[in-house]
Amino acid sequence: MDFLASNNLTGLFIGLITFLIIGLFHPLVIKAEYYIGVRSWILFFMAGIGSAVASVLVKHMILSIILGVIAFSSFWSIWEVFQQKRRVEKGWFPANPKKK
Repeated sequence: MDFLASNNLTGLFIGLITFLIIGLFHPLVIKAEYYIGVRSWILFFMAGIGSAVASVLVKHMILSIILGVIAFSSFWSIWEVFQQKRRVEKGWFPANPKKK
């Protein structure tokens, strides 16, 4: 981490990690809605709360920021899982035939 700070790369690193986290959550929302349904919002809520608490408790600044990004990506995913259900109803994404 000294390398990042000494070369003034911390902002770029956090930006890259944020980009990757958001990119990871997109397919997670799709898969969660496909296999679990909208009830998966509870999992995203728990992940958000856990990450938010961890972000406050961690002393390392970069790790705290990353946990904060995970927390709010989880909270945003709650909204997205309900939007994903609407996308499935419109036929934009496949519905799970095994799900009731």
